[in-house]
Amino acid sequence: MSVSPVRPAYDDVIFDFCDVLVDWRPRAAVDGVVPSDVADRLFDRDDPYGFWHYDELSDLGWGEERILADYAAHHAAESSELAAFRTYFVRQRLALTGMLPGMAGLLRDLDEAGVRCWGLTNFTVKYVDAARELFPALGPLRDVVVSSAERIHKPDPEIYRRAVARFGIDPACAAFVDDKQRNTDAAAAAVPGLTGIRFTDAASLRARLFA
Repeated sequence: MSVSPVRPAYDDVIFDFCDVLVDWRPRAAVDGVVPSDVADRLFDRDDPYGFWHYDELSDLGWGEERILADYAAHHAAESSELAAFRTYFVRQRLALTGMLPGMAGLLRDLDEAGVRCWGLTNFTVKYVDAARELFPALGPLRDVVVSSAERIHKPDPEIYRRAVARFGIDPACAAFVDDKQRNTDAAAAAVPGLTGIRFTDAASLRARLFA
């Protein structure tokens, strides 16, 4: 059983979800049920209308049927990829492969030390709800601002301001943790006093969050 240091460095900590709290691997949702060459084409980052394009639109609030219809319009002859995309949506919970090492314990220790924990993520409400159901260790999160519900996403300055206002926290006593430097920089610029921390691993983050 881990023992937290006595003094946390912040009263409130806001966490990103993907690659900070949870391990999200979208291809895991179709592996084994979709031919690998079809999956390669669906997840091809060089395709301007491939999965990653629509993942961003999903984070901005596009629904699944709208995404599939638009994908079909840009890949009219590629029915196998469209079917794979539909399979992804059916099985997408499987893309949540676990929590990142050490993060369950860190959330618990912060909560036990009286630190209020929150979430701010470029994700869908459906995914956030699934993650909280699958991983009870996310329980210390008191509330989560989700980009798909807000119709804006990081690094838009407004989403950070909304989160801080909604959570009712003092930015001077709070930190925002994200795996992307551009997002932590944007948070600090948008909300004076808020500390941005780029996530690399749980041990390094623990050292920053506990004095």
